[in-house]
Amino acid sequence: MTTVLTDLQSGTATLTLNRPERANSFNFEMVNELRNALADAEQDPQVRCVIITGGGKVFSAGQDISEMKQGEKISYREHLERTYNPLILQIRKMGKPVVAAVNGPCAGAAFGVALACDLRVAKSTAYFVVGFGGIALAPDSGVSLLLPAYIGLGRAQEYFYSNKPILARQAYQWGMVNRVGGFNYQALVSQIAADLASGPREAFAAGKEAFNHAILPNLEESLNFEGILQEKAGKTAEHYEGVAAFLGKRKPIFNKHV
Repeated sequence: MTTVLTDLQSGTATLTLNRPERANSFNFEMVNELRNALADAEQDPQVRCVIITGGGKVFSAGQDISEMKQGEKISYREHLERTYNPLILQIRKMGKPVVAAVNGPCAGAAFGVALACDLRVAKSTAYFVVGFGGIALAPDSGVSLLLPAYIGLGRAQEYFYSNKPILARQAYQWGMVNRVGGFNYQALVSQIAADLASGPREAFAAGKEAFNHAILPNLEESLNFEGILQEKAGKTAEHYEGVAAFLGKRKPIFNKHV
């Protein structure tokens, strides 16, 4: 079974994350398939807009934590350089509008993917979780730069520290989400995509490049710095405790590792 499903309709390529048994969490295969699907959409002249969404009731739980075994020697910096860093840059540099259709919970690295998209349309029952603090890691996948850019530094730090969910309506009020839909969610996503697909492609590409230059000129530098921090955090006793607690479905006890 492919981990990313692709469908092209009326100039819009819909890329659906497809690991329902793992809450659409990312493994290396799914990151690679998503990058390939985005590259294909970039090169296909029939594609004028791209939607990234999740299969079923979940957008994505982020990185598949089950692959992060306690005590295993993993270079998180190298992992990010192979996976999320190029993925986030690819989305931001893509010359076609990319819409995150957030159909359900969205956490961790998947939160970074959604934030990197040009627009976010959320189902009213969806929510966002920074997630990294729960396993004693620093924000990565561009979250350290993109989240404060949308909701402000104070709020970004609060929701990183607390790991509380940001509900769709709150995200909309703060400007992090562009539209929220209830029973009309799918029609709303389709209409926004149709509007984008019928727009001036070259002007949209130039506008996106201009926004990147004006607002996100240090995105690549931020992604690299996240990798440095994650390399350190991934070797701490607190992180091992966070992963063990997650896999054991219990609350982590971080203060015993001080």
